[in-house]
Amino acid sequence: MIIGLLNQKGGVGKTTLSVNLAACLARTGARVLLIDADPQGSALDWAAARESEPLFSVVGLPRPTLHKEINQIGYGYDHIIIDGPARVTDLARSAIMAADFVLIPVQPSPYDIWAADEILKLIAEASVYKDNLKSAFVVNRKITNTAIGRDVIEALAAYPIPVLIATIAQRVIFAEAAAQGKAVYEIKEGPASVEIEAVAAELMEFVK
Repeated sequence: MIIGLLNQKGGVGKTTLSVNLAACLARTGARVLLIDADPQGSALDWAAARESEPLFSVVGLPRPTLHKEINQIGYGYDHIIIDGPARVTDLARSAIMAADFVLIPVQPSPYDIWAADEILKLIAEASVYKDNLKSAFVVNRKITNTAIGRDVIEALAAYPIPVLIATIAQRVIFAEAAAQGKAVYEIKEGPASVEIEAVAAELMEFVK
């Protein structure tokens, strides 16, 4: 399965979610490849910061030919996660064309909700060529017990794609883990790793 994490808006936590989802899937014994398709290379930076054995393979491929190369690069892997670019439309198009499922992280802010329109247009374009392409929103960096945290799910319901029930809260441990090139569960088994596992489980149900 190929999951592309994309949003044309930057700063929505795509890389954090990508590396932790990849780690979560690898933890089950699956062979996982993380493709960094963002010219900023944040997932590669995460891998470089890691001192212990890698949990999964990470390659950089910020090229608009990704969809043509994915079968060769991803051969032998059970799951491929694509950490997509922000704002670079030709790269985003290629990442969407390469994916079986597009997961769109959205922060609970009006700006993120309005910006979702852009990525949905790209998905709609790709769906002409890939009629089995699936997609969903996931609420990321949710501030617990706030009205905006609750309202974002309601606001996203206006769009024609589903919103995952599982959400990811704003937690310091995500930044602490990233600084060491680790997954959150390697730092501490707690609410953050439970949330990542819930998103991964829901994704697996979607793509069955």
